[in-house]
Amino acid sequence: MPLIIGIPRETFPGEKRVASVPDVVEKLIKLGFEVKLESNAGAEANFFDDAYTAVGAKIASTAADLWSGSDIVFKVRAPSVDEVKLMKEGQTLISFIWPAQNPELMQQLAAKKVTVLAIDSLPRQLSRAQKMDALTSMAGIVGYRAVVEAANNFGRFFNGQITAAGKIPPAKVFIAGAGVAGLAAIGTAVGLGAIVRANDTRPEVADQVKSMGAEFVKVDYEEEGSGGGGYAKVMSEGFQAAQRDMYAQQAKDVDIIITTALIPGKPAPKLITADMVKSMKPGSVIVDLAAEQGGNCELTEPGQVVVKHGVTIVGYTDFPSRLAKQSSTLYATNLFRLTEELCKTKDGNVDVNMEDDAIRGLTVIKNGEITWPPPALKLPAPPAAKPAAAVKAPEKKSAHGGSSEPMPLKNLAIVFGVGALMFWLVGSYAPANFLSHFTVFVLACFVGYMVVWNVTPALHTPLMSVTNAISSIIAIGALVQISPPLAEGVDRPNFWIGVLAFIGIALTAVNMFGGFAVTRRMLAMFRK
Repeated sequence: MPLIIGIPRETFPGEKRVASVPDVVEKLIKLGFEVKLESNAGAEANFFDDAYTAVGAKIASTAADLWSGSDIVFKVRAPSVDEVKLMKEGQTLISFIWPAQNPELMQQLAAKKVTVLAIDSLPRQLSRAQKMDALTSMAGIVGYRAVVEAANNFGRFFNGQITAAGKIPPAKVFIAGAGVAGLAAIGTAVGLGAIVRANDTRPEVADQVKSMGAEFVKVDYEEEGSGGGGYAKVMSEGFQAAQRDMYAQQAKDVDIIITTALIPGKPAPKLITADMVKSMKPGSVIVDLAAEQGGNCELTEPGQVVVKHGVTIVGYTDFPSRLAKQSSTLYATNLFRLTEELCKTKDGNVDVNMEDDAIRGLTVIKNGEITWPPPALKLPAPPAAKPAAAVKAPEKKSAHGGSSEPMPLKNLAIVFGVGALMFWLVGSYAPANFLSHFTVFVLACFVGYMVVWNVTPALHTPLMSVTNAISSIIAIGALVQISPPLAEGVDRPNFWIGVLAFIGIALTAVNMFGGFAVTRRMLAMFRK
């Protein structure tokens, strides 16, 4: 018999999201489940009951009916005390739980003998878990919305403009922390035309920041900041002091600061001090994305927008709910992907397989038994070291793939000797006209080589480099043929030679300009 998935209305104050949307409900039904929603569960996110019933869902009039009649419950926020009382033995709950921060809730759920999958406990190191990663989905929305809130509270344009009334400089935005939320904020702010700077304790993030069109501001202190699970680690006191100095300098210069620094299970680090706020220009804005855990700014008031020392400090704790329709859609998709992993037979039943690393990491309670924290992931063993052997030093390569080792003097003398002999033979026996053309050919080869091979190799594929070199040689030689004589008494080239030279110039020009056009399009693929 297929199981029933229940989707209650969220009871947390200000929460507008819903755990599933009509499009995803339709997919759940195709997996073999029955789906039931509490009346008006999605109304705050603009998903109404008639849209759910149109795809085959049923509507429960009260929360008690919904909880009592469901085998699996999808939620966004962790259940309240009243909702835990409505649960029944053997039920499965999938939701944000935050087990480290909610030990009492964990005990209450365990006493109900239920199975709980905490979507926030997903082992994000697993590549196949990305499709279920609701934390990343929500962080992307938070970063985007942070810039929208900053723009709403900022008194000027983000992009620079030149108008009849005068010149408007672009806004300067500094983003502290370049995780998923920070990168989303960077992309949004750059898209609005602001000058964007960012910082993160993880050095590998620098390339990501630069690739999005922002400047990476480095702390003048060497320390590795990468932690487990894609998070940053707590840094040493020396690094934090250097970081505060850098933040103080940025605060004086920028118009908007967006802070995203947060380590799960720990209070938000204080990055922006009251003195830094005082040093900011009047009308500046701080958006604190860590407000729910105390905030990265000393003057943040969680859930409020306050003005201190002429600076607007946004401390909202419900950023995803401020984009409820989009966040509900993404969260519902994450839960659907998880359901696919739990119901591989597509018969409306789930199997919480504790041998599966992803499912084991998510499962914090199994049939009333607390299974959190999970064991460490079994990472693949490193390959066995091969016995040391004498290794020949690799041959140095030039920028264009050839060897950069200098030619031995003996070989160089032989090459020059053979070349000199060939030139003597040509000069002694070849006709005067041939010698003139041969001289043009040699000069064209030399000029073509110097022009094309001095171009940065990254701008050409090897084949394009060679074809452009050949084309430039042909073009230069043809130009010499059709150009007017440089001295009196020198005959003009034959008419047909001139015609062929003109055709050669036209064809090689098409090839060269086409090659550069292709290169330009290739480079444009890496620009925003």
